[in-house]
Amino acid sequence: MRRRLLTLGMAVLLAAPTLAACEVGEPNTPAGKKEITFLVFETPNLTPQYWDAAIKRVTDKHPDITVKKLVSPDQDRTTYAKQLLSSGQFPDVMIAVSPAGFAEGGNLYAWTPEELKDFQFPTNGAIKGKVYQLPANTQTIPTVYYNKDLFAKAGITGEPKTYAELMSAAQKLKANGITPFVTAGVHDSIGPLWAGILATDVYAKNPNWMHDRRAGKVKFCDAEFKAGATKLADLARQGYVDAKDVSRDYAAGQQAFLDGKGAMYAMGNWLAGELDKPTTKLHVGQFAWPADDGKLVIPAFTGGGLLVSAKAKNLDAAKTFALGFQLDKGNLDNSAKADGLFPAIKGYTPPSDVGAAYKLGYDLYAQGVAANAVVPAFGFEAGDDGMLPGVTAKWDSSAVDLVTGKKTADQVCAFLDAEWAKAAT
Repeated sequence: MRRRLLTLGMAVLLAAPTLAACEVGEPNTPAGKKEITFLVFETPNLTPQYWDAAIKRVTDKHPDITVKKLVSPDQDRTTYAKQLLSSGQFPDVMIAVSPAGFAEGGNLYAWTPEELKDFQFPTNGAIKGKVYQLPANTQTIPTVYYNKDLFAKAGITGEPKTYAELMSAAQKLKANGITPFVTAGVHDSIGPLWAGILATDVYAKNPNWMHDRRAGKVKFCDAEFKAGATKLADLARQGYVDAKDVSRDYAAGQQAFLDGKGAMYAMGNWLAGELDKPTTKLHVGQFAWPADDGKLVIPAFTGGGLLVSAKAKNLDAAKTFALGFQLDKGNLDNSAKADGLFPAIKGYTPPSDVGAAYKLGYDLYAQGVAANAVVPAFGFEAGDDGMLPGVTAKWDSSAVDLVTGKKTADQVCAFLDAEWAKAAT
């Protein structure tokens, strides 16, 4: 499922009633049933009804399993899972929680090659060679969605093909009183925008950059990453990104774009699920974040699926549920429609009735695959392909610092190198 991910350095403060509502192991499971707990998260696209229906598809096939649904209080389900672990309430099954730290601590079940045989990229997101999170979906992070009517109002007649053209479009939009880029201060909002910059400035030049960082061959203070940090800071300095918008949460950022409060929204392909709703009336186009030289670059991540606690009371039931959930055709089709996901399951094809926004995004990704232009999505990688545990949250907070002017690019680069050194020890 979606994202991958974390909010920007936000501490999740949970009141006692919230934790109490999520207590597990209550002695009320019907005789002959095996109860598991399942941590999910809700968004405008992934409603309570969405999750209930998805769970029911699996339990209908496995009537001996009952599921107690736990809901993260916000988008930072990884932090919430850590809190549940520390209080002895670690969920049996989780979705879109970062495995970093949990896996190394022996808290996650490692999937076998046989269990992963139906996945297109079975080793994606491995941690020291073992896969703890089902590599279920491919997501492009970001695609640049743009409001065609606002582009026309500003006299922009074509999609930007180079970064210079993107800045020219932003200047025209601002001159016409239009906010060029919609953002919010969370991982899943400002994060994709920065991931677009770093895809073209870092990964397009060195697809193995993160592995090289782990090996000590490159640093955040090197020229390529520093250039990407400078670009993000400059977007805010020139007024193309509004620094005040970091106070928004994810849902508010998405709604701002849907309400026409900005022209461009660098977002993961999951936005297609919202754009294809009959109630959405925007005229929206899509393009890949443009590189300086205009070469196509498609940042993408495959993973984000379900994880299982290694210490689940009913471990076999938890594994059965997780695989059943992830491989169910109805669930896959609905994840494509509701959340714009590209299921990475062998033999899977999206349903014929997917919306226009989904199809356009899927075709853009296919162009990247054909052109060998797919690179990792910076900040959204997992396992050995991603940052050391804890550093992603620092990357998130650094994005806010760059946009608000709290730190310069030089300061952010030095900060991230220092945090990396701490994580490495």
